[in-house]
Amino acid sequence: MPHFTYIAMTEAGGKVSGAVEAESEAGAMRLIEEKRLFPVSVRGKGGTAKGAPKKRRVRSADLGTLYGQMADLLGSGVPLLRTLDSLIRSTPAPGLRELLKEIRAAVADGKSLTETLRQFPEVFPPLHTAMIQAGERAAFMEEVLRSLAGFIERFEELRSKVMGALIYPALLAGLGTVVMLAALMFFVPKFEPLLANVKKPLPSEVMFMASRVVRSYWYLLIPAIGAVVGFLWFNLRNDVVRRKLERWQLKIPVVGSALRLLAITRFCRILGTMLANGVPLLHALKISKDATGSSILADLVAESAEAVRDGKRLSEPLSKSDFIPEQILAMIAVAEESNNLDKVLVQIADTVERRTNRQVDQAVRLIEPAILCLVAAAIGFLALGLLLPIFTMASALGSK
Repeated sequence: MPHFTYIAMTEAGGKVSGAVEAESEAGAMRLIEEKRLFPVSVRGKGGTAKGAPKKRRVRSADLGTLYGQMADLLGSGVPLLRTLDSLIRSTPAPGLRELLKEIRAAVADGKSLTETLRQFPEVFPPLHTAMIQAGERAAFMEEVLRSLAGFIERFEELRSKVMGALIYPALLAGLGTVVMLAALMFFVPKFEPLLANVKKPLPSEVMFMASRVVRSYWYLLIPAIGAVVGFLWFNLRNDVVRRKLERWQLKIPVVGSALRLLAITRFCRILGTMLANGVPLLHALKISKDATGSSILADLVAESAEAVRDGKRLSEPLSKSDFIPEQILAMIAVAEESNNLDKVLVQIADTVERRTNRQVDQAVRLIEPAILCLVAAAIGFLALGLLLPIFTMASALGSK
């Protein structure tokens, strides 16, 4: 029988490791949970995960709809297997339908919903499986699923707002780049013979040189752009570079504030939602750390988890950094004293989300004129490079 090693959290928040024998990774996780432990990682002999299913992709919006429909059916008293059968028949997305068939077969074989969903980590992140596990243990699955559906809906709305706000600036930048390249390739060369014998100022020399480079080496532009993108992508995967870039972004007026508030919103909403659904604080901190979208905040949450494990309150380690505003820290401290942390964190997320929306709107208002100014400056430089030698030539003819 395969041998699995594991790292897990106890109900008291301690970290333990050990080994079990099971037929599959799901079976190993079931044995670990029977010991009243919360699995963090489970690996087969040799350090490789066993029983890894083929990867699937499901849209976040479809997942939110699935949770909402499951909550409605379970709340109406429909058993889990019949609920899954109904969802298989009514789900329009082919990929999600096939996934539901596999989940239904595993549940029919006696597996719990939690351990079944854990077989598809690319679809069901630890945040979801931890909340569903708490719902299964405490018999409030309907409330957990509704909470997850609302959680996904709020994040989809915020993401759509941010992405929608960036579409217009991106189009402006792309259109300006295309216009400049087209001018350098087709428009500027028509003036080169005319101004060949005219003394050209520096802007004109730069413009004509750029035109010759673009015309002569246009076939290298796409590989060069690909190389730059690849270089940036490779470096952004480096933790040190990513942290330096994030610190620089946070210093940008308005934009930095919006990014900070966005990370705080994610942290508060994820942590509050998990605590409200029965997930232990230390386990919730570990999951929320990986979902903040900010490496700086993730480091702060990791340090806070260690402090909480040592018996300190959450607000104490969080206050050591200036990442989270004082008002939010004060609300967290009061919530801890009143034993109302889960509700207050969700309220903080709602409040900060409204502020984030305003910050995003302000940032977009700044980005749009900045890009327009850059495009106008580029076109102005192009016109200046063409007009200056013409004026010089006209002045020379007039003086004769």
